[in-house]
Amino acid sequence: MALNSPTRCAAPLTRSVPSHSTLAFFNRTMLRPSFSTESRTARLVSVRCQTLTPDGFPSKRPVGLDESEASIGSSGSSSTSSAIDFLTLCHSLKTTKRKGWINHGIKGPESIADHMYRMALMSLIAGDVPGLNRERCIKIAIVHDIAEEKSRREQAALNEMCIVLGGGMRAEEIKELWAEYENNSSLEANLVKDFDKVEMILQALEYEIEHGKVLDEFFISTAGKFQTELGKSWAAEIISRRNSRVDKSHN
Repeated sequence: MALNSPTRCAAPLTRSVPSHSTLAFFNRTMLRPSFSTESRTARLVSVRCQTLTPDGFPSKRPVGLDESEASIGSSGSSSTSSAIDFLTLCHSLKTTKRKGWINHGIKGPESIADHMYRMALMSLIAGDVPGLNRERCIKIAIVHDIAEEKSRREQAALNEMCIVLGGGMRAEEIKELWAEYENNSSLEANLVKDFDKVEMILQALEYEIEHGKVLDEFFISTAGKFQTELGKSWAAEIISRRNSRVDKSHN
């Protein structure tokens, strides 16, 4: 791959890279994927491309997707192949049933993908919350359990899945969204964490109705653990409906 003179690709490390070794450094970082999430490794799978001004300083002009992909050597065929490989790997999200329901004897329980899909719908219909990025909530909801079917060591599993995807911008975005959720580090992550529990107790109520079971465990385990006003409100509505049903059954 040739690197034209006005463009330089550098991994987002704090140390500088001499211009004469740019190509060697680029090859070294791209061929050695990193499995660490520590900030000091700076995600060597990812490459940041910057256009230089004539005096050698980075330009503020953003690099478009097509341009950045071309600069890291992505080909149409390999990108397409990686995408299909990744989607095939995610097939198990559609077929793997949630263990909590299996353990309680629910026949034909929801899959991991079912759970994430309704969480994404929750994010879509959420009312206006000051400062909330609903699009980011939807993305977090879609990826928050993406590695669950592979291993309990979800970080390693996620890295493996992103390697299958071929690395690059989309893989890095998935890693960042997943880490944001795991670290509960934003308003969006707070809300999706709440939706995770809201979806679970809503599903528990539905299974109670459908299968005639009592699933107190799921309501007890989530009590008092909602972080956002919206999450608390939705949870309260579900619990109110459950209590009304129980009261009617006793009359």
